[in-house]
Amino acid sequence: MTVQDIRSFNRFYTNVIGALDYGRHVYTPYTLTEARVLYELAHAPRTDAADLRAQLHLDAGYLSRILNKFEHDGLVERAPSERDPRRRRVTLTAAGRSAADLLEERARETVGSLLATVASADRPRLAEAMRTVRTLLGDGRAPGPEDVVLRGPGPGDLGWIVQRNAALYTAEYGWNADYEGLVARIVADFAQDHDPRLERVWIAELDGRPVGSVMCVRDDAPATARLRLLLVEPDTRGLGIGNRLVGEVVDFARAVGYRELVLWTNDILSAARHLYRRHGFTLVAEEPHHSFGHDLVGQDWRLRLR
Repeated sequence: MTVQDIRSFNRFYTNVIGALDYGRHVYTPYTLTEARVLYELAHAPRTDAADLRAQLHLDAGYLSRILNKFEHDGLVERAPSERDPRRRRVTLTAAGRSAADLLEERARETVGSLLATVASADRPRLAEAMRTVRTLLGDGRAPGPEDVVLRGPGPGDLGWIVQRNAALYTAEYGWNADYEGLVARIVADFAQDHDPRLERVWIAELDGRPVGSVMCVRDDAPATARLRLLLVEPDTRGLGIGNRLVGEVVDFARAVGYRELVLWTNDILSAARHLYRRHGFTLVAEEPHHSFGHDLVGQDWRLRLR
């Protein structure tokens, strides 16, 4: 392989994805870099400007000009960082999140159209080829927390939540098909009837595959939301995915005006319980029960948001 081979491939691929066609690309009215900044802010909502600059390898002055523009347009807010007052925390406003969501929708439509031109039998080869390029041209390091993206659910993701919950809880705790039925009902209820202003699903993605999920849905009690179906794949635990997913639910519930956030779990799920405590949840009730083929102790946890 020569330098010319790589340059030729680059020209081919940028033409395929339309990165140079400003008349039709998905980022309008933003530049490619501006769109990438919006994307990072949407998937890491408590990002400091310094972290954002490091993640994107941007010149400090260039990033500052982009953030100034976004702030002028009402897309972001900046405030002293909670971790270090000398730093500036950058968060999306409601308008900024709407802009990021629109870009995400356009990108999914564009990539979906591109993928539709590839025969189903050829898609595994395409995915493997992409992984090979990333592996050979990457820095060889193991995945880190910064490689994990949080996004909304795409086609098939809700089914993935049901399948992975059933498979993991059977493998790790020996739960029977009753649990799969419970998860399927929860997911089906969300898919058939949910308010996108007040309810949301997050998917954690690493290297193009889902590795975690969580839901925030309305509870029967007034002004109360419920955290449901927190899941992290075993091979990606230790990357802070569960912590980020719970944090997203708490931030979302608080932002849309819920007064309380509640959840039900079982005492054997010790890692999850540690996460809930870290985010301020309090254990309010326990009760033994026989479910999913086992004797368990159910727990109710509550977090006051106001």
